[in-house]
Amino acid sequence: MTDTVPVADLVDQNCHGVLRTELGLGTFEARLGAARAPAAPGTTFFDTQTGFAVRRWCPPLLGLEAHCPPAHYLARRRELGVAETSRRLLRATGVSAHLIDTGLPGDLTGPAEMASAAGSEAREIVRLEILAEQVADTSGTVDAFLVNLGEAVHTAASSAVAFTSAVAFTSAVAVASVGGAAPRVAPEPPGPVRLRAAAGRWLARREEERRAARRGTRGRGGGGVCVEPELLDHLRWSAVACGLPLQLRLGAADPARLADFAAATEGHGCDLVLLHGYPHHRQAAALAGRHPHVYADLGTVPARTGARAAGVLAEILELAPFGKLLFSSGARELPELHLVGARQFREALGRVLGGWVEDGAWTRQDAARVATMIGSGNARRVYGLG
Repeated sequence: MTDTVPVADLVDQNCHGVLRTELGLGTFEARLGAARAPAAPGTTFFDTQTGFAVRRWCPPLLGLEAHCPPAHYLARRRELGVAETSRRLLRATGVSAHLIDTGLPGDLTGPAEMASAAGSEAREIVRLEILAEQVADTSGTVDAFLVNLGEAVHTAASSAVAFTSAVAFTSAVAVASVGGAAPRVAPEPPGPVRLRAAAGRWLARREEERRAARRGTRGRGGGGVCVEPELLDHLRWSAVACGLPLQLRLGAADPARLADFAAATEGHGCDLVLLHGYPHHRQAAALAGRHPHVYADLGTVPARTGARAAGVLAEILELAPFGKLLFSSGARELPELHLVGARQFREALGRVLGGWVEDGAWTRQDAARVATMIGSGNARRVYGLG
């Protein structure tokens, strides 16, 4: 049996709150899947690596046998109630600090509630696209919007621990609204003329959609979350100027889209953190290795790949310096995903490092030091945590 190296403290450097409301069997199962499509007929998303990991790690914390039937687990969950279930699962993660992206919709707990339930420190990550929406709702003109947006970014920087922005569009409406996939992230902020034009287009689409809603018809889309490339570039460069870390959510985007931006932001005092890079995790790791201010993580991959998590984690460890890797669960809505993300990451990293110790390639002391760096030390340094 392969030796393992213990991974103690974790800092979850990108996650979301959990639902405050109870879920039925179908709605719970739907939140286990990463895909938007339903599960195959006759199956559920419990029939995934994530589902099996939930059945392995979570039932014992609620007083049940591991791998018990999903219906038994959810019945026990309802018996305990949402608050107690969340408290038990979150406290079992061993996460000492949660950095919470508060930009998702839904009845989700905020940083203060997460800190109370998990017994951890919790800080807010501000999603730039959502901040732009909030400012747009209270700004009557393009000029007022741009002035207010600048003030909002600087105000947010005074209390947030980081900013975050998506590199790839995640909806067909967003892609269609700008005539194709998202371009490379620009190596310089847009000029005032291009910026004002982009802001005007987006605000006009928002107004069109509001009018269409009042008429009971559909607008042409793209008026919700900001998808104008020049306006997004302006937001990201505004965040860079504030000096807080900027998390860039890759999704399925190739990290090559960020190459010019990474080179241009070097020396600006802003760390870039590449989130959720799978299946381009090798490229993300390589980019982190090329630039002193670029970091990478695997996000939800340990939870999604389950029993194969160690193999995927080993691939990113091949290329990135160990001081440039951070843990995040990327978990949202279900406390089970927070627990599975932490447990699978610990087990996977412990197995990978333990294998190298067993082979004689590493000493146990070095493996323990690297485990601490990746699990919590790097994040504490990047985000200025105590």
